[in-house]
Amino acid sequence: MTILTIETLCSEAAIFSSAESRHPEPLLYGITDGKAIGTYLEQKFRIYLTERYEFVKGNSASGIDFPGLLIDIKVTSIRQPQSSCPFKSARQKIFGLGYSLIIFVYDKKDNSINRTANLNILHTIYVRAERTADFQMTRGIINILKNEGNKDDLIAFIFDRNLPVDEIEAANIADEILINPPRQGFLTISNALQWRLQYGRVIERASQEEGIIAVYRANL
Repeated sequence: MTILTIETLCSEAAIFSSAESRHPEPLLYGITDGKAIGTYLEQKFRIYLTERYEFVKGNSASGIDFPGLLIDIKVTSIRQPQSSCPFKSARQKIFGLGYSLIIFVYDKKDNSINRTANLNILHTIYVRAERTADFQMTRGIINILKNEGNKDDLIAFIFDRNLPVDEIEAANIADEILINPPRQGFLTISNALQWRLQYGRVIERASQEEGIIAVYRANL
C-alpha cells in the first residue's frame, strides 16, 4: 500500500471534499453540535485514507491526527470558523502550534423531506506549521524588530498582549525571538485553558500567502 505524503493528503482532501459535498447523510440530520459534526467528518476522512494509504494513526498521546506528517485535522462551520486546540505552551502563539493544519470549512443544510443532512465543504485549506502562530502577536513582534526594538520592548509587548507567562519565561521568549524571529502567523489564537483558534483570516488569504494553500474551494 502507498505511503501517505503531505502532497497526497492534500490532493485526497480535495477529492474527499468534493464527494462529501454531494453526499446526503441521515446520521447528521437535525444535528447542530459542531463537535459531533467534526468527529463525523474527521473519522470518515481517516477511514477514506486508511483504505488507500499507509500512515501513522493519531492517538491521545500524540494529540494530532497524522503524527508522522505532523498534521492535524480541523473541521469548522463557515458560520463561526473556529475550533479549540490543546494548550502546550505560550510560545505556540508566537512560534506556531508545532504542526500543520488541514481545515475543512463546511456549510450544513438539512433536507426535511429526505431527513438527511448535507455538509457542503466550502473550503479545504492546508496551513503549514510555520504559519500557525497568532496574526497580531507575530505582526507586533516583527514590527518591533523592524523598529530596532530590544529585549525590554519585546517583554513589554508580551505582557501588553496578556500572554500567559511569568517574568522569567517572558525574558526567555524575548531572548529566543532575538535569535530566531518568528514568521508571520495567520491564525487568531485566543488565550484560554485550551487555545481557541479562529480561521477567518486563513479563509480570506488562502493561496494569497506563502504557506496557506487552498486545497479545495467550492464553486460558490
